Amino acid sequence: MSILLLDAGIVVLALGLLVAVGRVLAGPTDADRGLAVDYGFVVVVGLIALLALRLGSTAMLDLVVVATLVGFLTTVAVARLIWAEKGAKR
Repeated sequence: MSILLLDAGIVVLALGLLVAVGRVLAGPTDADRGLAVDYGFVVVVGLIALLALRLGSTAMLDLVVVATLVGFLTTVAVARLIWAEKGAKR
């Protein structure tokens, strides 16, 4: 894969991360912030994957797998927390 395409992908994902940070800061509800953090985490995992391709490092791909599993568990935990708070307000 062309190094120029990998660099362009990294720049696009970095801009997406800026959007996620903006949504975390501006999100009016906890659910919006939770979704933005999850999106930001997915973008960071994508950045790590592209960086692994760029550097030719297979060890970083192991990090991507572990981070994906941790991200999934974190998403479930945040969703349960938001659901519990929503039920407590009723």
